[in-house]
Amino acid sequence: MKIAVGADHGGYGHKEAIKKHLIERGYEVEDFGTYNEESTDYNEFAIKVAESVRDKKSDRGILVCGTGIGMSVMANKVEGIRAALVHDLFTAEATRLHNDSNILAMGGRVIELEKAIKIVDLWIDTKFSNEDRHIRRINKIDSYKGE
Repeated sequence: MKIAVGADHGGYGHKEAIKKHLIERGYEVEDFGTYNEESTDYNEFAIKVAESVRDKKSDRGILVCGTGIGMSVMANKVEGIRAALVHDLFTAEATRLHNDSNILAMGGRVIELEKAIKIVDLWIDTKFSNEDRHIRRINKIDSYKGE
């Protein structure tokens, strides 16, 4: 599995630790930045990760900013992306089981690193349920074009 990662300055430390952890688990990781703690806009990193997932260059993506909110909102602007903002183990599992989320967003200033690593592992290891009701709901999400 190839995982795209991205962060702004508020998530940089968590991203670096998560990237190292993923590599230790045997995953291929592509890092779309940021590469230091200088202030930057989260938008560009969210788009790069989301487009990599959309274009199937990466299987999934992980985004970290200060709260995870901006990253998740921006990533969900990309068609085919189901980015989930997660701050606990229950929602990490549920968003994979029920929503087949393809991007995990977290807040580096909201979640302790140890917990963030546990969330990442659970999110990666949880398979989509493939239940008809969840497939139906995901199809509704994917087909909505707005007005």
